[in-house]
Amino acid sequence: MTDTTARAPVQQPTPVPARRAWTVVLAGLGALLCSLDVVVVATALPSLRADFGASLSDLEWTINAYNLVFACLTLTGAALGDRFGRRRMYVAGLAVFTLASALAALSGGPGQLIGARVLQGAGAAVLLPLTLTLISEAFPAEKRGVAIGVWGGVTGLGVAAGPVLGGAVTEGLSWQWIFWLNVPTGLVMLPLAALKLRESHGPRPQLDIVGMLLAAVGLTGLAWAPVRAPQAGWGSAEVLGALAVGALFTAAFLGWERSRARYPMLPLGYFRRRAFSTANGVAFLTFMSLLGSLFMITQLFQLGLGNSPLQAGVRILVWTGMPLAVAPLAGALADRFGNRPFMLGGLALQAAGLGLLAWQVEPGVAYGRLVLPLIVAGIGISMVFPTVANAVTSSVPPADAGVAAGVNNALRELGGVFGIAVAAAVFTRYGGYGSAERFVDGCGPALWVSAGVAAVGALVAALAPARTPAQGLDVRRSGARRAESPKAGADG
Repeated sequence: MTDTTARAPVQQPTPVPARRAWTVVLAGLGALLCSLDVVVVATALPSLRADFGASLSDLEWTINAYNLVFACLTLTGAALGDRFGRRRMYVAGLAVFTLASALAALSGGPGQLIGARVLQGAGAAVLLPLTLTLISEAFPAEKRGVAIGVWGGVTGLGVAAGPVLGGAVTEGLSWQWIFWLNVPTGLVMLPLAALKLRESHGPRPQLDIVGMLLAAVGLTGLAWAPVRAPQAGWGSAEVLGALAVGALFTAAFLGWERSRARYPMLPLGYFRRRAFSTANGVAFLTFMSLLGSLFMITQLFQLGLGNSPLQAGVRILVWTGMPLAVAPLAGALADRFGNRPFMLGGLALQAAGLGLLAWQVEPGVAYGRLVLPLIVAGIGISMVFPTVANAVTSSVPPADAGVAAGVNNALRELGGVFGIAVAAAVFTRYGGYGSAERFVDGCGPALWVSAGVAAVGALVAALAPARTPAQGLDVRRSGARRAESPKAGADG
């Protein structure tokens, strides 16, 4: 007998190649938004100073408020994604980031803008680590380098487009539009992310609430100290107290994770892996050098050399545009030759380029003398972006890619906070805003310090292993049963 019962059509899952393509596109766009808002404000700093009558401290906080919250909450963002679903939390982080962008555009003074940047940083702290986790979960290890290379190139696009976009928008419209542009992008991405990304979870069935609080307070103290040091002084009670609180809570966090947490948000055994520890050290020093130098260079072209915001952005493009071409190639080659040569060589080139730039900086210097140093530094940083991310995620089991991405992003954002603070401190020691000559007097030494930080990063990269094979490691502390986790790559 023929069965004539009507059957509902079965919805076919998205084919693996299409799902991977959507993952790269949406994760790349999320990384683009987060990285863009690290640097897009930099070109608008002189306009903000004129519009609001902002002080040097206000200018630092428009960047550092974002980086500080980003650094302090990114481990929490990664943990929330593992617990409640990476796709769900990616969408939530994107929604917060979009709302904060609108509030930043509507700001009527430095305080309101800094508050909106705090909220932006909270959204980015959830959004950015999950972009790397989504890619790591979607691609097998042997194909991950290419995908992360594309991710690194798109991240580089944010760095490249930031000064140009910030300059063009600030000069042609107003600084508010550097934030308004995020809003339609976010609104388009929200439904696509909800529909096209595959949901996945980490191996921990419970949140480590105590660990999250200890980590947030510890990182806040450690980041607050360098942010406030240029104004309060490194020997002030505020700075020393912040360092003491940060160190105390960080030590408490490590102790809790080692012996008390039932489901630790950060398995400390990973730091015994040379690939994991060196890659995170490289990430910290890379962004300390990059953001410290970017903070100075974007102002150098305007205040020291008399360029408009748009002219400054275009001239810096020979530096910041390099990741578009170099990062995908470096990521692909790292699958064949390993990550270490690219991390080591990239940071050596970054150090050489910034050192050459510092050597050339003088009042009225011709742009042609600055092009080669900027290109050399740009090629160097482009080699580091994808390979350090690949090294971190490849050194842990696929189920813990979120943890690895969270640690990596926390340290690199913390490095950015230290980089801007140190560059500002050196700048104010040797120069100031009184004239173009005074600005150049302070800019040169600050760039030399950023070059030195990159050189130290190259030494750390030299300690990395040639290969970073992922090996299993229990999530639970020794003697405890590991929680069940979804099979990595179950659908392809």
